[in-house]
Amino acid sequence: MNRTTIFAALACALLFSMLGCGATNNLQSIQLKATLINGVATSGQSGTVTLSGNGGTIQLAAIGTYSNGKTVTLGGGGLVYTAVVDAQYSSNGAGGILLPPCQAPSCPAPSSPPYTSGTLEYNQTGLVTAVEPAECTWVNSAVDPSTTPAWSYVGDYVITAAFKGVTSQPFYVPIGSAAGVVSDSNTTGACGPAS
Repeated sequence: MNRTTIFAALACALLFSMLGCGATNNLQSIQLKATLINGVATSGQSGTVTLSGNGGTIQLAAIGTYSNGKTVTLGGGGLVYTAVVDAQYSSNGAGGILLPPCQAPSCPAPSSPPYTSGTLEYNQTGLVTAVEPAECTWVNSAVDPSTTPAWSYVGDYVITAAFKGVTSQPFYVPIGSAAGVVSDSNTTGACGPAS
């Protein structure tokens, strides 16, 4: 046995004790989280976040979990964000249908009404922005209009991130970029819950 073979065997034994010789670290899952909402840091909220205010933003981060248990914020080449209108909740809150989302920098499209895409703009860094036409997809579903509003959303966008064949959980984005309907239980015309 020569010195190179002995060195390779020792290196493999050391690596095996640390990782398992020849082991690979495969991406197991991706979780989407909001790290900034309108420029304010969050603790990594996931699930559903309202895009509030025309020009409002949500910064998403794709957190990858690997087979060795390590978590990494994914980015750069290969990470692809996708946004679509939720097939189950597609209302714009005023009886119409949400427009398809669009990607920056060509958003909304065209640049003046009537729009064929807009309301939600997204890019491949995970930045989501409220653009024209402004909408409020939250409705007050209180049976008695004189009571406190009972908010429910009737429209949202679904965002996912994919990397190396793995797709994240859906991230739901209702829209609150326009005023809501004024009623006895919503005298301020708020669009959805305050928090």
